[in-house]
Amino acid sequence: MADAEWRRVAGFRVVLSWPEGALPPPRPGGLRARVAGVAGALLLMSGAAAVGVAVAAQQHAPRPAAAAAGTTGPAGDESRGLSLRRSLPVSVDIPAIGVHSPLLRLGVNPDGAMRVPPLYGAPSAAAWYKDSVTPGQIGTSVIEGHVDNVQGPAVFFRLGALRPGDTVHVRLANGITAIFGVTGVRQYLKSRFPAKTVYRATRFAALRLITCGGVFDHSTGQYLSSTVVFASLTSSHS
Repeated sequence: MADAEWRRVAGFRVVLSWPEGALPPPRPGGLRARVAGVAGALLLMSGAAAVGVAVAAQQHAPRPAAAAAGTTGPAGDESRGLSLRRSLPVSVDIPAIGVHSPLLRLGVNPDGAMRVPPLYGAPSAAAWYKDSVTPGQIGTSVIEGHVDNVQGPAVFFRLGALRPGDTVHVRLANGITAIFGVTGVRQYLKSRFPAKTVYRATRFAALRLITCGGVFDHSTGQYLSSTVVFASLTSSHS
């Protein structure tokens, strides 16, 4: 419609046009002006309502309670000597928050940053960081997952709701299931992330579960914090 003039109200294109010169522009205070004003108001109200519905529908992941901070060490003296042979992890179950997920195996990006599962292709799948020890070996094993995406909650959405004493079950390729006891759940600003505390090698079989959390920065599309669960091997079964 090259010969038509399109009107815009607050950035919205009003689907109402007329050939140039066929109709005079509405006089201030005239009927057409009032109709256009009402149409613009309706568009603005409907836009505001849509935004309101989107905000109201947004779900917020639980944040770790102060009482859940716990410790980063082993669950008890009896767990210090426990360990398992190397075997690749297959899946992870966290009964307290209803998680059951296959485990992807991811490394690092060219810039050295840890790779994360596809945000849209596999938001319900967690991933084991393959440059860490396998779950149950002496040292620190790392499993990560998304908290959400534009479609809603993802695999680790409720990670922040865990408490010391909850369990994490990791099934290994050799048929053994490693049982880890949660010792602490903490949230850190990404700008002050304690990498040494989270990733350092340990003298016991440690597990770290990591996801995003805290405030969401709409300007960057990123969460400003990370939620980290600290756990240690307490038992295993076939």
